Amino acid sequence: MKTFLRIVAGLVAVGVIALLAFIFVPVQRTEPTEALAADWEPAEGQGEYVLNASDCVACHTSDDGESLAGGRAIASPMGTIWSTNITPDSETGIGDWTFAEFRAAMIDGLEPDGTHLYPAMPYENYRLMTEEDLRALYEYIMTEVEPVSNEVPETELSFPFNLRFGIRAWNWLALTHGPGFTPADVSELQQRGQYLVEGPGHCAACHSPRNTFMAQDGVTADEDSFLAGGVIDGWNAPALRGEGTDLSQWSVGELAAYLATGRNAHSTANGEMGLVVEHSLQKLTDEDNLAMAAFLKGIDGDAVDLPESFAAASGALEVPGADSAGEATTTMLASADPDMPLGARLYMDNCVGCHFATGKGAPEIFPELQGNSLVVGSETMPLISVILNGAEVPSTAKRPMALRMQGYADRMSDDEVAELATWLRGAWGNEASPVSAADVAAVREADHGH
Repeated sequence: MKTFLRIVAGLVAVGVIALLAFIFVPVQRTEPTEALAADWEPAEGQGEYVLNASDCVACHTSDDGESLAGGRAIASPMGTIWSTNITPDSETGIGDWTFAEFRAAMIDGLEPDGTHLYPAMPYENYRLMTEEDLRALYEYIMTEVEPVSNEVPETELSFPFNLRFGIRAWNWLALTHGPGFTPADVSELQQRGQYLVEGPGHCAACHSPRNTFMAQDGVTADEDSFLAGGVIDGWNAPALRGEGTDLSQWSVGELAAYLATGRNAHSTANGEMGLVVEHSLQKLTDEDNLAMAAFLKGIDGDAVDLPESFAAASGALEVPGADSAGEATTTMLASADPDMPLGARLYMDNCVGCHFATGKGAPEIFPELQGNSLVVGSETMPLISVILNGAEVPSTAKRPMALRMQGYADRMSDDEVAELATWLRGAWGNEASPVSAADVAAVREADHGH
């Protein structure tokens, strides 16, 4: 009963805030930070490049739909939000929008009729884009994207989140940074990377934590919590800065290779990051992926050692041996003792052929399990899901072979998956909490629901 009353009280509070916002908080409309000349035209290919850098396709394309025609379900703490049709179709898309109206959606989250967009649309980040890139994107969509007539489902969140005018108050709290890009005092290459990471790439939308109001706690590089790690729909979006993170162990070249191909000597991209690589990052230039990697590696003030070329980015690809932290686990597995713990025996039966006794995997093919953020993250659902359902690394221009790991949902019981996951989270020096059979059952049930 107390829990129910707390929920009711919370909903009432949100409703009151929304009503006060409607009465007292004005609609936020941001003026351009720079005026473009009347005869300004984008450079050849600029608009399509901005579209790719902004990862528009991944969100605005459903699994079985046409590109940019919307209809993709986006999970949020408030419920499912359906992405819109952003093709230039005049009936179901944005074909009748002026540039000023398009810019208002990108910068302030406002549709032409004044309706507030839910912040699943990352206008918190897109407002950092340059006026030239915004205009180039608009021109490309309106003149080169094929119109698609596609009426997408209406987003219908429960009360009080269906009161969109309450987003006025959210904007007042969240949009504390003005529009336009402010470069840090770093090299020109790193400034380019900063712009891509902060603005079109909207990396903070996943990789920064959220505050009490579910706004990004860290939108720009001058904020300490920027890219300090977040949780998206039950998946850890790992920290991209700080000691002890995956990135702190990678070179600039290895990070650039991961961005462009979804794989490097240590890890492979899956889940939402796999979509980002597939639809966005692989389509950027080598220089821009190196620029982002250089910015991220230097964000905490560390010296950045750039590779001579992207071709040398991933470094040596020999299979690494066991290190001191993983030596005890490696020795135990190599002994093949039948009295090993069940988790270790399950690993030997199902996993060792690809990830090896060292837990180091094979560079650019099978990821490391030692220290892997998916394995040791605070959220156990992703690891359980990968064991049950497998995973896939997308084909990219530089690494055209798609990689597929099989799932073990039909081979292992809930207890066995829990034993294996718990063992992985404690092997090779990993230090993460155990996984229960109930945790596995919940993921299995959710998978059946989908």
